[in-house]
Amino acid sequence: MKILLALVKKEIKQILRDPSSIIIAFILPLISILIYMYGINLDSVKVTIGIKNDDQSPEVATLVKSFGHSKYVNSIVFDNEKDIETALIRSKIKGAVIIPNDFSSKLSRRQTADLMIITDGSEVNTANYVQSYVASIANQWLATSKYNSTIVKPRINTEIRTWYNPDMDSHFFILPGSIAITMTLIGILLTSLVVAREWERGTMEALLSTNVKTIHIVLGKYIPYFILGMLSLAFNVFLCVCIFQIPFRGNYLILFIVSGLFLFTSLGIGLNISTMLKNQFLASMMSLGLGFLPALMLSGLMFPINSMPDIFQHFTRIIPPRYYVTFIESEFMAGTIPEIVAVNAIFLSVIGLLLFALMYHNTSTRLEASSKRVRLESVQ
Repeated sequence: MKILLALVKKEIKQILRDPSSIIIAFILPLISILIYMYGINLDSVKVTIGIKNDDQSPEVATLVKSFGHSKYVNSIVFDNEKDIETALIRSKIKGAVIIPNDFSSKLSRRQTADLMIITDGSEVNTANYVQSYVASIANQWLATSKYNSTIVKPRINTEIRTWYNPDMDSHFFILPGSIAITMTLIGILLTSLVVAREWERGTMEALLSTNVKTIHIVLGKYIPYFILGMLSLAFNVFLCVCIFQIPFRGNYLILFIVSGLFLFTSLGIGLNISTMLKNQFLASMMSLGLGFLPALMLSGLMFPINSMPDIFQHFTRIIPPRYYVTFIESEFMAGTIPEIVAVNAIFLSVIGLLLFALMYHNTSTRLEASSKRVRLESVQ
């Protein structure tokens, strides 16, 4: 224990003397959360559409005004189709609505009236927004117009209720999910440089010349950065709950326990990278490739896993951030669900222990080889 405590103290002093560790642990999460809060928005967007009305009836004029009253639509009225086509080609508008001259007469005769919607398909999501907005505004106008009596009332009335996020604010699940991205970066990026830095500076060889054991070195690397990572987690949770007012419906103790398991896994990935490469530049590049990109693209935070190709859906099963994103979003939005907590905690525990064992094995092998080299240099 004395040897272990001495190594832990050494690592803590190195962390305090190295401002990059503090920046990665606290400044990086702050910048990340600010970007996810103010720079990324998955909510419904406001689009600009052009309107050409060929029907001069007063009732249809109210339909044109309805587009201007929507908070999701910025409408521009055009006089001819050539101008509206030019604006669409130059991306000044994202869609166009053409109201034919027989629109009101068909509605008066209880016939189906056509409404042309032209969208810019170069942006698929925006095109879908344009279609849904125009259809919604037209249906609302029709329900309140004089043509309402011609509508056949549906026999089934659907009532939509949104659970967990009634305001449909995407930040309520983006910010908790961003903690998984941040913890992945902290756990992998911090530790991926630790052992590599020791080898580059030559301090690892000096350490191996002492009577320390493999378990001392492994735990001496895990413990200080685990403490730093948990402090960073507390800072992230504080920002989400207290500063940005993200609702939290779960249990803080369970949150920190499962988060500790995820951090334990991330530390294992970073330390294994650092042990195998022994080069800080290569280790940092590898940590970004194995940590940040899979956590962002394949964890389910930004893109639904069910919509991915089958091979990538199976690949995500071995990515720890996938399980942590599922857990932390559930913990924030829906509360503590035992089944979700148990499944994710078991997986993170298993993969974390496997990485710890791999780190122990790699460190043990390199200790023996390095000790022989140190003894040979001493003899010479």
